[in-house]
Amino acid sequence: MTDNEEFEVVVVGGGPAGMTAAIALARLGFATALATQPLPRGAKRDNRTAALFTGSITLLRNLGVWDGVAAASAPISAIRILDDTGALLKAPEVVFTAAEVGLAVFGYNVPNAPLVDGLAEVAARTDLAILETSAVSDVAVDAHGVTIGLAEGRRLRARLAVGADGRRSLCRQAAGITTQTWTYDQSALTTSFSHQRPHAGVSTEFHRPSGPFTVVPLPGNASSLVWVERPAEAERLAGLDEAAFRASLEERLQGLLGAVGEPTRRVAFPLSGLTAEVFARNRVALVGEAGHVVPPIGAQGLNLGLRDAAWLADSLTDARRKGRDPGDDLALARYTAARRLDVASRIWTIDILNKSLLSSLLPVHLARGLGLHALRALAPLRSIVVREGLAPSGPTPRLMQADAGGSHLHPLAPPASAPPPEAAA
Repeated sequence: MTDNEEFEVVVVGGGPAGMTAAIALARLGFATALATQPLPRGAKRDNRTAALFTGSITLLRNLGVWDGVAAASAPISAIRILDDTGALLKAPEVVFTAAEVGLAVFGYNVPNAPLVDGLAEVAARTDLAILETSAVSDVAVDAHGVTIGLAEGRRLRARLAVGADGRRSLCRQAAGITTQTWTYDQSALTTSFSHQRPHAGVSTEFHRPSGPFTVVPLPGNASSLVWVERPAEAERLAGLDEAAFRASLEERLQGLLGAVGEPTRRVAFPLSGLTAEVFARNRVALVGEAGHVVPPIGAQGLNLGLRDAAWLADSLTDARRKGRDPGDDLALARYTAARRLDVASRIWTIDILNKSLLSSLLPVHLARGLGLHALRALAPLRSIVVREGLAPSGPTPRLMQADAGGSHLHPLAPPASAPPPEAAA
């Protein structure tokens, strides 16, 4: 029989949210392990991007990740909404600028592959046990802890398991946490492309009858694309040859970015949603898509997952300060309370926006058009909507506070290539 390897916390899943949670907890002094599949390389690397808002960027700064990711990312200084629904009441163009809410930028569009590389580099310099595995084979919960089995035979034991293992989470199942799921008659096609005209840091979202069509700045004259369509049309677009796809893209952009260059690999996937009944129970806390899945509309998905990581760090740190077990019921209840309203409000907002585009009912189109008229005309309303879109009102987790500065975190080890301190002096 293999002996258990003991930790305070084991994070299961090495996506961006899971790695962020593992780095944060380890640097806060918790004996932490990260059970993850080997990072993808070559053609298997994720070519998607994520628009990360200021709180998420602050979190990455405080963890020492941002400096390694910034060069591959592009600032987003404005968000433009254009009505392309063909509705009877055409809504006006609405532009939200970061300056009007006192910010230099709303955030940055960050490619997933450099983000994962940056997180992995910091994880390697953190006092964190990184356990690569082909799969987590089983998760078992009891009154005192969680036992996690890896496919290679290793057995891990922890007071708390952090389930960052996606929408089919084994951790969530082991904790007995149920979910509500739903689907949309839509798919999203994602890619990136170069273009002739500069984007000027503006993210543009066309509201169309089949769903949003969104282009988000990348460094230089390049942008990432999330094109929501009916499933058959998304598959058709994904299968076009390059010349035909570029022609379709230019037509949909209506000349906004000029001639379109070579796109990256195109991927189409069906849209669906998921939310857990609670975000922690029975010595398991859920992070990222294990707890919530939202369509790629409004740039909420990864921002929610990173807020999960930051609030979990607060909940466990507060429990430790009071001498309590990090996996006890009170710590987990406080984590769920911190996440419930934020997640529910994002899911509700995205669902309403998406369904308003799909609806054929005239009153729905009138209401959406009038809402955009109000946002254009009423600066105070626009400011409220912008601030709430960036982050929920109320308290901010400590690792997302700019003045936190990471001073309460354990220092990172220097990069392997850096000279020892005495040589650098």
